[in-house]
Amino acid sequence: MFRIVAKRQLNEAVTLMDIDAPYIAKKAKAGQFIIFRIDEYGERIPLTIADTDPERGTVTIIFQAVGTSTKALAKMNEGDSIQDFVGPLGNATEIDGYKNVCVVGGGVGCAIAYPSAKALHNAGAHVDMIAGFRNKDIVILEDEMRAVSDNLYVTTDDGSYGEKGFVTNKLQSLIDAGNKYDLVIAIGPIPMMKFLAEVTRPYGIKTLVSLNPIMIDGTGMCGGCRVTVGGKIRFACVDGPDFDGHEVDFDELMRRNSYYKAQERESAEHECRMLKMGDEKKEEQNNG
Repeated sequence: MFRIVAKRQLNEAVTLMDIDAPYIAKKAKAGQFIIFRIDEYGERIPLTIADTDPERGTVTIIFQAVGTSTKALAKMNEGDSIQDFVGPLGNATEIDGYKNVCVVGGGVGCAIAYPSAKALHNAGAHVDMIAGFRNKDIVILEDEMRAVSDNLYVTTDDGSYGEKGFVTNKLQSLIDAGNKYDLVIAIGPIPMMKFLAEVTRPYGIKTLVSLNPIMIDGTGMCGGCRVTVGGKIRFACVDGPDFDGHEVDFDELMRRNSYYKAQERESAEHECRMLKMGDEKKEEQNNG
């Protein structure tokens, strides 16, 4: 069992947790991930490692409560325990040799972009960071991102905070202004990563994206996380999760990630019915 050491709500839907996992904390590097399972009946959910504290023996995860398992995890509190917490899995983000880097995060993807920016910053690279959100209310990790970047640019779709516009527009403006990046790291929704890769393609800027396909075992045996990169089948759990954004078949990835939408809706509706029944039962007991 893995104990929840700390919990912090970053916005209405996004939660940060520190998990007591000393062996993972000692070995994990930026870009790697864990797979958790709340209990013996739960599904296996991959989450990128947001940070580690080897001295405390903790691993930080940041997640958005969107499905049955992440919603259940978000309801847990400090002192509660998770049954399975496996890692570090996947390959670490490539950071050696880069001098001028732009790290781009979109929404909750900033939680994944942050450790890469931190690793590059600690390695001595000049790091510009672009963090994009729909609006001011969902901005997360601003102080943390600012601390590991030479320049932090926050954008919002509606202009309610930072600069109005999309991360693609901001990256293009930075390139147009003469910034000579030797690496761009893009992490966020699939369409965002796809279009960022198109921004950098004409300039030949190496662009890494972190992919989040459907994943089950995390060891390459199930084949569920297969993606097409450069016309070849790759497995995100063992070959990634970072891939060359100019070679990823994003359209196929979007199709595969939507395969189980109906089952996800059914699960959410079932949870809502169960919660409603539980509330009605409590009300009956209280009125008893």
